[in-house]
Amino acid sequence: MDYHYSKERDPEVNKYFDKDVMRAWADWNRKVFEPGKLDKKTKELVAIACTYMTRCPWCIEGHAKAAIKEGATKEEIAEVIQIAMALSSGAPVAHRNFALDV
Repeated sequence: MDYHYSKERDPEVNKYFDKDVMRAWADWNRKVFEPGKLDKKTKELVAIACTYMTRCPWCIEGHAKAAIKEGATKEEIAEVIQIAMALSSGAPVAHRNFALDV
């Protein structure tokens, strides 16, 4: 399958970003996915739904791999994608009158 986005990212862009800020973000991101009230599998399934809503192909792939590693099935992944699909389509339905009210 061909993707709109290149699967490779240029590491050269890292030189433009503050290393301490990026390290803090990475540390926080890791902390968010540690087991808490939700187990890691559940967190990764939630992340998959969110990545479909933010439309990040790298995040989709990474969180799908992490969810499978934590024991998620393809059926569970498909179900959370359907939730994201439903929620993503909800905003246009909820706001359908705005343009027509002009």
